[in-house]
Amino acid sequence: MGQVRQPRRVQAYDGELEAAVARAQDGDETAFAVAYRIVQPGLLGYLRGLVGDDAEDVASDAWLEIARDLRRFRGDGAGFRGWTATIARHRALDHLRRQRVRPRAGGTEQDVLDLPATHSTHEQALESLSTERALELIRTLPRDQAEAVLLRVVVGLDGPAAARVLGKRPGAVRTAAHRGLKRLARQLGVGSETDPGVTDAACPTLGESK
Repeated sequence: MGQVRQPRRVQAYDGELEAAVARAQDGDETAFAVAYRIVQPGLLGYLRGLVGDDAEDVASDAWLEIARDLRRFRGDGAGFRGWTATIARHRALDHLRRQRVRPRAGGTEQDVLDLPATHSTHEQALESLSTERALELIRTLPRDQAEAVLLRVVVGLDGPAAARVLGKRPGAVRTAAHRGLKRLARQLGVGSETDPGVTDAACPTLGESK
């Protein structure tokens, strides 16, 4: 099975993010603001997919923890995005437990396995959505698929990084993301029965024009 690769725009920012985080760890508040500007859009999109309209409140709680523990972080720009996503996820799960909100299921496992898959299907599915509509649809996916799609496509993490956030094997996360994207494609009425061997390809960040 192919992989859903990181959005090119996210990869381009990783060098700038790494430098900003290093300066922020030395007390540079302006650098912290730069890191926030780079990370926040994807992080907020991820949280909207988990907690809906409460995303900004949960993100605020996550950033308080990120700022508090910043000096403990070790890693590059991609690692920082993974670290912040892990913190945000913990805060989101705490919020869901408090609110006793359960994610909505989007169908059976067999429904997902029966969906057609081509790389163009995934790109068509994402490109035909506005950001808010995309997140609304992603929230209808089974929990594992929704989180995998959000981390891979919205936050822009690679397979191993997303797996670390979720505490799962990279292969399991790739499979969940692939199945989630196929389900989104079918909900949107795009795709083809041909070329079933092609599975995943580079996907644009939600809301990103190509």
